[in-house]
Amino acid sequence: MSSERLIYLPLGGAGEIGMNAYVYGYGKPDQERLILVDIGVTFPDMDSTPGVDLILPDISWLEARKDRLEAVFITHAHEDHVGAVGHYYARLGAPVYARAFTANIARRKLAEYGHPERAVKVVSPWPAVSKLGPFSVGFLPISHSIPESSALVIDTPDGRIIHTGDFKLDETPIVGEAFDRKLWESVAADGVKALVCDSTNIFSRSAGQSEVSVGPEIEALVSSAKGMVVATTFASNVARVKTLAEAGERAGRSICLMGRAMNRMVEAAKETGVLKKFPRTIAPEEAKSVPRENLMLLVTGSQGERRAASAQLARGKYQGITLKEGDMFLFSSKTIPGNERGVIRIVNEFSELGVDVVDESSGGHFHVSGHANRPDIAEMHDIVKPQMVIPMHGEHRHLREHVKLAKSKRIKGVVAVNGMMIDLSGNTPTIAEYIETGRTYLDGSVQIGALDGVVRDRIRMALNGQVVVTVIIDENNEPLGDPWCEVNGLSEVGRSRAPLVDVLEEDLSQFLNRAGKKTLNDDDKLEESLRRVVRKSAQDEIGKKPEVIVVISRLS
Repeated sequence: MSSERLIYLPLGGAGEIGMNAYVYGYGKPDQERLILVDIGVTFPDMDSTPGVDLILPDISWLEARKDRLEAVFITHAHEDHVGAVGHYYARLGAPVYARAFTANIARRKLAEYGHPERAVKVVSPWPAVSKLGPFSVGFLPISHSIPESSALVIDTPDGRIIHTGDFKLDETPIVGEAFDRKLWESVAADGVKALVCDSTNIFSRSAGQSEVSVGPEIEALVSSAKGMVVATTFASNVARVKTLAEAGERAGRSICLMGRAMNRMVEAAKETGVLKKFPRTIAPEEAKSVPRENLMLLVTGSQGERRAASAQLARGKYQGITLKEGDMFLFSSKTIPGNERGVIRIVNEFSELGVDVVDESSGGHFHVSGHANRPDIAEMHDIVKPQMVIPMHGEHRHLREHVKLAKSKRIKGVVAVNGMMIDLSGNTPTIAEYIETGRTYLDGSVQIGALDGVVRDRIRMALNGQVVVTVIIDENNEPLGDPWCEVNGLSEVGRSRAPLVDVLEEDLSQFLNRAGKKTLNDDDKLEESLRRVVRKSAQDEIGKKPEVIVVISRLS
């Protein structure tokens, strides 16, 4: 039996949707040569990660083995697949391989953090391959909601792996390559050991629809509008942006792109030749002078992002443009689970302005998913005919359902979540070991760990409020004057009808007057005692136990 093994280890994206990072390795145990597929981010929310800017996978395990890391391969340019490349390049130091459009985006991200753009290697699609260590890796075109998406064909001494990345079976995608069934069948003809496969839409039982299908209804909707038309979609969905722009142009409207991400994606698509024809656009300054009935804005913010163009328009004005009664706002997108509240907030703000909002609940056909539905995933199984299926890109329920589908077709499968190393060497996938994984938060300009306590403390302060207590102790270890409090995020008046600050300070003063010398001489004991007094008094007054910071100043 060979002493080498073939391993698969998700560090992000397995058991969740977003933050994709998948390690493959081949060699003797704990000596494997490694490659990383994708290095993405996910986005915070105010409930669980207040104040955080981005969430990244924890790459500590991989960083400790970076001398064995051959390269990073990026399947496509969505943020949950490429968004962390600039943040982590210095820690990994490995070259980045991507196709032209994705490489364009990756280079911008590296440059943003002062890393060399030459670190990104532009590769051609299959049958071109990159040979690194025991791996031979090729980019196999697949349709998705962003140009130049590719699956990876990973050849190893122990067999061929196909890593689908995000995909759909779209033969008329408008922008980017159509799904080429014959090409995929030819790649799979020599045998595929493992299909590592997108699971996002495993519960959607109807066949997926082509991008081309949304055009006619969008065009009819825009043509029927009386006032200004504003539409939002994922900025990376260049095909949809093109469809929207062409619909506006055919309706006799001037097209204006708003939002940095929207402009960046269209610019990248033009630079790399992905987008060959696009309607003429005007700058926001010009748009202000165009009659409302002759203007269409394409804006960022389809997921309710507070700082995006759509949210700012909903709050009143963006780059000198305001919406008013009779205008129409179209969500040509699906709301990602978890973003519902942000989107609903914007919809209601538009409603208050008298703007008509059209979205997926309106009954029209204005969006199709970029991910394969269950029948299409099953078809992918039939095309590839793998020995085993490893579901990825999905929550635990998605992965589990995907394994059930594979087993119904007599294909072996395993539910592998983040941190679960799978040995693919034999005829059946087996769990080799468990790796400690987690999340890293970008908080301002600093990366912090999930266990550092920063976010936990922030949540506790948000839930409970905060009191800062200051006490001065003189040279004789006696209180000098009365303690005082500063209160943040708490009711000003409690049950006694007196100001909360006055009640807290009175209770603290009484405690200090009774305190013995042992307590007054020991900062730790004094601090803990003062904290208990504040929390008990606050609980009695307002039913809350706030976070308490005690500042003790001693005069020498």
